[in-house]
Amino acid sequence: MIRLTRLNNRPLVVNSDLIKFIENTPDTVITLITGEKVVVSETVEDVLDQIANFRRRVLAHEVEVSALEEPCGQPAEPAE
Repeated sequence: MIRLTRLNNRPLVVNSDLIKFIENTPDTVITLITGEKVVVSETVEDVLDQIANFRRRVLAHEVEVSALEEPCGQPAEPAE
């Protein structure tokens, strides 16, 4: 999820996995896979940066979790 701002300065949280495309008209227009359009005050570059940062955090968490598991996917047994 990424935090954006509508043109009326109201905050908005968007599931970045639902973004179909982003247009840079005079305003930034995000079209979701549902067809809904959202106009935000952030630039296209800012939205892309937020998406990249969100995905980095998700992947870092997955790496952290997988490091705690055995190769077969089972939790590591505590050392005696």
